[in-house]
Amino acid sequence: MNYEIVGVIGAGVMGSGVAQNLAQTGHRVVLVDVSEPILDRARQEIRNGLRAFSLFNRKAAVDPKQVLERIRFTTDDEELAEVSFVVENVTEKWPIKKAVYERIDAICRPDVIFAADTSAISITRIASVTKRAPKVVGMHFMNPVPMKPMVELIRGYHSSDETIEDARRFLAEMGKESILVEDSPGFVSNRVLMLTINEAIFLVQDRTASAADVDRIFKTCFGHKMGPLETADLIGLDTILYSVEVLYESFNDDKYRPCPLLKKMVDAGLHGRKSGRGFYTYA
Repeated sequence: MNYEIVGVIGAGVMGSGVAQNLAQTGHRVVLVDVSEPILDRARQEIRNGLRAFSLFNRKAAVDPKQVLERIRFTTDDEELAEVSFVVENVTEKWPIKKAVYERIDAICRPDVIFAADTSAISITRIASVTKRAPKVVGMHFMNPVPMKPMVELIRGYHSSDETIEDARRFLAEMGKESILVEDSPGFVSNRVLMLTINEAIFLVQDRTASAADVDRIFKTCFGHKMGPLETADLIGLDTILYSVEVLYESFNDDKYRPCPLLKKMVDAGLHGRKSGRGFYTYA
């Protein structure tokens, strides 16, 4: 294993999933976030995730205690000084990401690769606030991370060939395959997906169809496992909004304008599964 200790920044839905996947594949993880309550929720999310993984993968069942013992939960950025690779998963807000990279660039060793797990923000822009632009890449993981075998790997303007190959090896250690794409707002997956979800929300706002019927059409007519609004609830409506806003700002194209209903739901705290309610209600 080339990357025995991995730093994971951000303990939300994606960060928790990345930390779980890494710990399941034998890595030691330093999971960093800003408060103990967030880390406590992440610990519980990982427990839940391990139960779900074992339920759907009985032949590859894992020992939850052993996996959790490989994860160090901390609010201290300085503990990233010992890691050999970093995966960043903080919220899709540029000022927040910018501050994180400026901080960790001064803490981590110069040889450490930074992988940005972002939905839409430019990898080149992220790299520009560090002193290691050739060692910055994008890694767009899918949710739930431990159950998704493919990762969208994004080459920034300055990402070196060596970094890309190291990133592929790192993902292979996690049991992942990768598809390499160039840096462009939303990359491939979210440039298409966010537009689809946003338009589906417009259909609900315009009362063309209910959320359940929109999803049913996608599942029964196109064979999708989840409809666009179920997917939105899984990702988080706040993340959807931030991603669509990045696309709108980047392309200056009205087709990416965020649906007013999406903005209203986010303002109301209806963020999907993680808040208990979005287009659907969750226990």
